[in-house]
Amino acid sequence: MCTWFVSRHPGAIEWARQQGIHVDSTVAHLNACLIHAGDTVIGSLPVNLAAEVCRQGAHYVNLSVDLPQAWRGRELSANELRQCHARLERFHVSAVTEPR
Repeated sequence: MCTWFVSRHPGAIEWARQQGIHVDSTVAHLNACLIHAGDTVIGSLPVNLAAEVCRQGAHYVNLSVDLPQAWRGRELSANELRQCHARLERFHVSAVTEPR
């Protein structure tokens, strides 16, 4: 079993390191083909990718932040992530098929 941290943001990677979060592999982009049942994927994934992670039997843990609107679109440091109450929240995401 592998713990993946998915982020292209140096501040998020540093935040995880400072929190003592165990990570086996840090990647900027997740290739869902590499995920196995029992793996853990940490990051802020698009919902369709989070659903694919869960469909494959892996655990999805979202890096959640309370981001002020004025801070959107800019790189955040590990300290700024702490100010935004960065935290890990486990989710199970699945697609819902709508009747046509």
